[in-house]
Amino acid sequence: MHLTAPAASPAVRRDADGMAVASFVLGLLGLLVLNLFLGPVAIVLASLALWRGTARRGRALLGLGLGVADLVVLATLISVDGTASWSLAG
Repeated sequence: MHLTAPAASPAVRRDADGMAVASFVLGLLGLLVLNLFLGPVAIVLASLALWRGTARRGRALLGLGLGVADLVVLATLISVDGTASWSLAG
């Protein structure tokens, strides 16, 4: 009788590691462009990577934080300027 769960297969771990890196990159890009779309995608990918047990936990947590920061930047832009874009012309 086994009391522990079997280890995750290498393919599942590799997929989770890829999701962690993708969430970090998309969260970082989302600070500059398309934060309405890239922020939530980064949050979902980071959550899935953490749930699947990625070896790159720090990268997934950074992606999660950057995804949330994308949405905060979007909310700030909307509340200050009334638009969802980086417009310098006033």
